[in-house]
Amino acid sequence: EGSYGVVCAVKNSKTGEKQAIKKIKKVFQDVTDAKRILREIKLLRHLDHENVIGIRDMMAYPQDAKKFEDVYLVNDLMDTDLLQIIRSSQPLSDDHVRYFVYQMLRALKYVHSANVLHRDMKPNNLLVNANCDLKVCDFGLARVADTNDAAHAMTSYVVTRWYRPPEVLLGLKDYDASVDIWSTGCILAELIGRKPLFPGKDYIDQVKIIVDVLGNPDESAYSFARDSARRFMKNLPKREKKEWSKMYPKGNPLALDLLDKMLQFDPKKRITAVEALEHPYLKELHDPQDEPAADHAFSLDFEKEEMTEEEVRGEYHLLMCAK
Repeated sequence: EGSYGVVCAVKNSKTGEKQAIKKIKKVFQDVTDAKRILREIKLLRHLDHENVIGIRDMMAYPQDAKKFEDVYLVNDLMDTDLLQIIRSSQPLSDDHVRYFVYQMLRALKYVHSANVLHRDMKPNNLLVNANCDLKVCDFGLARVADTNDAAHAMTSYVVTRWYRPPEVLLGLKDYDASVDIWSTGCILAELIGRKPLFPGKDYIDQVKIIVDVLGNPDESAYSFARDSARRFMKNLPKREKKEWSKMYPKGNPLALDLLDKMLQFDPKKRITAVEALEHPYLKELHDPQDEPAADHAFSLDFEKEEMTEEEVRGEYHLLMCAK
């Protein structure tokens, strides 16, 4: 049972495939929630990629365009998630780590090329099957990267705190795709070390832990922050950057080099998904011909309008007719 409904595992009687059906109960009880769910459904319908969870089918009950209350979404059924794997006693080889990180970055290259930020990359939002195939899920916090859209200014209430980049912690509103790269770096470190890298207790503790590992950043890295946040950063005790090889002595040196490029305090210095796929650590897996970008950018124009329940219901009905 999740935040918006119940998920059941089923077997497709026609294809024999195992699938997951998510029941979202009483969708229109809150129009704001209905729009939020609609955004995620539209987004997942737009994103068509092997490493992104897709919507195979969509149904409603009752089957009346003006009266339906519950919505059912059909997805591929995955066996587990990365959090369960990290917490398990199952050994993780460097090949496992490499393959998981490659798939995350392959997904992000595609998602970012569609002008979308996931904004909640964390181990339990990465679904995995028995073949170690990985799919990114839960696009409920995703947003279009549109810095010109003042009406939809980015919020700092994104990303589970441990995977939250410093610029978000310090209040930057017009952040970009580099937020997902930071989170992916945190996940890479967690795969190598089998425990969270930055397990902060609150906002302030989170920043302190990051500085303890990365060292004190240049003032230019947080020049966007408010006076109070800048004072806080300047008053932090002086810390030298820790060596990744000492933190993770068993880590592949190339993996640690990629980790370092992902976990740059200054988002402008952070590696992109495209650049990360070209990193030597992923050389064995990297294939530019098999790392597609999106055909076109995703738009959320419907969110800019005030919509009645009837209009939102109509949008849902159109999506079901379009399957």
